[in-house]
Amino acid sequence: MNMKTVKIGFVGTGAISGIYLKNITELFHEIEIIGVCDLVRERAQSAVEKYNIPKLYENMQELFADQEVDIVLNLTRPYEHYEVSRAALEAGKHVYTEKPLAATFEDGIRLVELAKKNNLMIGGAPDTFLGAGIQTCRKLIDDGYIGTPIGGAAFMICRGHESWHPDPEFYYKLGGGPILDMGPYYVTALVNLLGRVDCVSGMTQIPYQKRTITSQPKFGTVIDVDVPTSVAGTMRFENGALGTIFTSFDINYMNSARLEIYGSEGTLICPDPNTFGGDVKLLRRGSNELSTIPLLFKYRENSRALGLADMAKAIQTGREYRASCEQILHVLEIMTSFIKSGEEGKAIKLKTPYERKEPMQNPELTGILE
Repeated sequence: MNMKTVKIGFVGTGAISGIYLKNITELFHEIEIIGVCDLVRERAQSAVEKYNIPKLYENMQELFADQEVDIVLNLTRPYEHYEVSRAALEAGKHVYTEKPLAATFEDGIRLVELAKKNNLMIGGAPDTFLGAGIQTCRKLIDDGYIGTPIGGAAFMICRGHESWHPDPEFYYKLGGGPILDMGPYYVTALVNLLGRVDCVSGMTQIPYQKRTITSQPKFGTVIDVDVPTSVAGTMRFENGALGTIFTSFDINYMNSARLEIYGSEGTLICPDPNTFGGDVKLLRRGSNELSTIPLLFKYRENSRALGLADMAKAIQTGREYRASCEQILHVLEIMTSFIKSGEEGKAIKLKTPYERKEPMQNPELTGILE
């Protein structure tokens, strides 16, 4: 029996919206865009024209009032995520938000509690962990190819965004910084591979108090840096494994992304968790050579909106959704606790529950989820 498509309303049509617009209209067959809005009306108008979208809303309140909208896709700037998601939930809409869930852990708790109170779903990015790369890594770990997990390590280092991004200031304000901007990809991958984090510690710094934009159109504008731009964290997972993460917007480096998982019988070199595919390499105990493992799942290209499509399927069928409120809240607590630990000079035991959802399946048709 054919199911009706789940209809998505966009709040925000900035830079990240392009891949969502493309994938929802071309890749995922069980969701469709019903309408969009943006503070810059011209951007929303351009999306309507390019992708033949039925509705252009004057503002997000008009979108929230539309009975045809099933899920609000929140693509606003990080410090705006809380207010937009809160208003959507209060209007009775399910919400899928770009990362992070909120700029503070406390606001994240409020959103999850509001969603549960109103019997609504709130989920969010990143959904790269649902792609072929990390899902292949998860299967290898779950099937015992590295033995008992002992630890993991993640690195994301670069020199910041002001040399290329057209409007980079928000990366250095509340909700920004490397751990809240890029950290979600790495932390989400780690908890999907190793499970719940029980305790964290962290240290932070701000080597450059001001940044000068060298990209257009704001060339020469000086930014005050309000958040840590280098964050080093350690994690103790509930299963006993230990993990480290280092994120920075302060360092010149050639290859900025790395994710590794260590076990009693081998080491897994994972693909960049900011991608859906990539190489998976395995070093088994007793061997001196890495083996490249074929990817075992679909969605190897940039498949952003995969998590949104998975949520829509959950709405249709009543099953659980993978990019869940428990996951995005647990990831937010981990990241904000690194910063809190650095400020307080002590380890922090985490409060949020977390259990990994079911791994991805391989249905016959790409773009239709199981």
